[in-house]
Amino acid sequence: MLTETPPSPILKSASLKPGRDGAVEVIEGAARTGLLLLCDHASNALPEGYGTLGLAEEEFSRHIAYDIGAAEVTRRLAEMMEAPALLGRYSRLLIDLNRGEDDPTLVMKLSDGAIVPANRLVDPYRDAEEFQNRLTRFHQPYHRAVAGALQHLSARGHVPVIISIHSFTPAWRGVQRPWHTGVLWDRDHRVPEALFEGFAREGGLTVGDNLPYIGYLKGDTLYRHGTVNGYAHALIEIRQDLIAAREGQAEWAARLARLLTPILERGDVARVQHFGSRSHEARG
Repeated sequence: MLTETPPSPILKSASLKPGRDGAVEVIEGAARTGLLLLCDHASNALPEGYGTLGLAEEEFSRHIAYDIGAAEVTRRLAEMMEAPALLGRYSRLLIDLNRGEDDPTLVMKLSDGAIVPANRLVDPYRDAEEFQNRLTRFHQPYHRAVAGALQHLSARGHVPVIISIHSFTPAWRGVQRPWHTGVLWDRDHRVPEALFEGFAREGGLTVGDNLPYIGYLKGDTLYRHGTVNGYAHALIEIRQDLIAAREGQAEWAARLARLLTPILERGDVARVQHFGSRSHEARG
């Protein structure tokens, strides 16, 4: 639930009750912050009945199963800023919450060298029943939760800013990645430009601009809830070795709190404004 000040519940949508569908971890926060935090790839857990999807258990300690460190950064940041947050409860190997329903990588069959046996036939053309089951039970409840939170914030006079927290591997295919963090964005420059300025003031950080990934994939979480609605937003990637332990998680949560606080006070982010999308440029 979200809360006003003094605290009072303002978010009563059934889709935001984790006890009902189990797909979403909800962290209560104050609507007055105007901020909604998201963590799509928070967990490496699987629901009952899925075993390990045919993978060795050790695969679930890897980045292919979740964004290492991202969940705890999100939880700490939510506490520091008294902001609401929504986190996915299950592994991205079950279904990727940061993909559109028609994306071919929604249910991954091969991820960084690991074949996922239980996902081999799960698509709309072969095992459509299981594909729809995962959409209905895990993917759609998460996005209903996000949409419901934004609707309630907006209805109470708070045009929301959406910040999504992810993490990335220090190396990819044998090549070290130089960035400490990255800001992924589409055409809405309001939050990204302010973040780049803030990271520069912090000093000593190599910051990727739409690196190590691009931020304009049609149907992903921020396209669906930020770009389409005209809400200011950004996706922040943090290198996993920097936030694998508690000390790093606390350090990065504090850093993001410092940077986001003045951004939320700016008038331009408190307006609905449509910038369009570069998603037609994205591959796949």
